[in-house]
Amino acid sequence: MTSETTPVAPRLTSLSHGGGCGCKIAPGVLSALLAKSSLPPMVFPDLLVGSETADDAAVYRLDDRQAIVATTDFFMPIVDDPRDFGRIAATNALSDLYAMGARPLMALAIVGMPINVLPHETIAKILEGGESICREAGIPLAGGHSIDSVEPIYGLVGIGVVDPAHLKRNATAQAGDVLVLGKPLGVGILSAALKKNELDAAGYAAMIRATTQLNRPGTELARLGGVHALTDVTGFGLLGHTLELARGAGLTARIDSDALRWLPGVQALAARGVVTGASGRNWASYGDAVDGKVEGDATLRALLTDPQTSGGLLAACAPEAVDEVLALFARDGFGEAAVVGRMEAGAARVLVD
Repeated sequence: MTSETTPVAPRLTSLSHGGGCGCKIAPGVLSALLAKSSLPPMVFPDLLVGSETADDAAVYRLDDRQAIVATTDFFMPIVDDPRDFGRIAATNALSDLYAMGARPLMALAIVGMPINVLPHETIAKILEGGESICREAGIPLAGGHSIDSVEPIYGLVGIGVVDPAHLKRNATAQAGDVLVLGKPLGVGILSAALKKNELDAAGYAAMIRATTQLNRPGTELARLGGVHALTDVTGFGLLGHTLELARGAGLTARIDSDALRWLPGVQALAARGVVTGASGRNWASYGDAVDGKVEGDATLRALLTDPQTSGGLLAACAPEAVDEVLALFARDGFGEAAVVGRMEAGAARVLVD
């Protein structure tokens, strides 16, 4: 008489060399790769936003009142729960639409799975998680593409629409603008702790709440005349995405490190050295354009370069619009939105106070 045991499914995070937006190619490497194209540029008058800047999505004008916004985002697992992985990846992908001020219309799934390694039930839960977020956003998951891959990969193509008059870019901040961040920071550090089995249930719950909260305020923020620029904080960390704002506008961005909000336990974990490899790669790519407290404080540097998966919106707005911006965030459930800095005249760099 023989007995058979059901094989134990591997942890999702054990199958990936990096997780979430920490999988991103470092900004310096990415810039070098894109610069190697020998093809001459083509001009498309109705392409309002393309690859010439580091913006969050492409925008193509259909007429004076409508433009299509298109983006894609996918990555390897940041958590082991398959449904949570699908939810996080879908929320993160749709964030780029909200960061342009767009209203999502539909999504397509991007699926790469090790079919002979993961139970099919696990893969089905990943897909279900992504679909649940699309339903929450009020859009159809209308199709997609799948392959058999070595590492599990999931994400979405997001399609949205925006009035060109309300389009918000990451390159249009103005001197004197206040910087408002919609979500607390520290997702990458919590994910590193999870992989090391050092994240408790409360920390995990906080990470899931943050990473599955749709950045819906972006659509309404875009309609406010006092909001001049908008982006979301993801794989390049707060410093990297703030630097994109500074470079796009030709201004200095000043971050008030004491005003930043953190997910529970993040600062203590960072002080113990629980950080991601992507944090170091981020600093190596853009650290020469950052000054201030971060230079002599390794823990603060790790916190501010920490890759954020499905991070918060970062809005540059006129001082007189701050109360309205914070109220809009609060109304949509972003109670930890806070003023974290300002834009001022000066060289295109970031100063950390």
